[in-house]
Amino acid sequence: MAMQIEFVSPEDILYSGEGTQVVARTRGGGELAFLTGHEPFIGSLVPCEVRVTEASGDVKRFAVRGGFVSVTRAEVTVLSEAAIPAGDIDVSQAQADLAAAQAAEVENPEDPYAREDRVWAELRLQAAGQGDASVAH
Repeated sequence: MAMQIEFVSPEDILYSGEGTQVVARTRGGGELAFLTGHEPFIGSLVPCEVRVTEASGDVKRFAVRGGFVSVTRAEVTVLSEAAIPAGDIDVSQAQADLAAAQAAEVENPEDPYAREDRVWAELRLQAAGQGDASVAH
């Protein structure tokens, strides 16, 4: 049985479809898989790759900058300012963002914004199949 899956930003619905599983990484909870009939759950997401198994069996991958996941027995909603399907990631932009973030970290190793920007760039490259699978959180 399929469940409704949506990725929502403050401005728009980024993705809407039916699926059988959503896998995401929550703050303090690690990687979790949500299936139809899952107990209600609300969690804070770290920047991560979210995988959606659609009703057809296809797996869609998204780079998600963080946010929240809300789960009911029949619906999973990911709320995030940035959720990009793996196929839509601009690899050259992510590489440029990574270089800029790394330079900012060298200049100020304690800058939390530079670290967040580096993690986001690494995550987008990973989701696009261009980077190391071990993105530091």
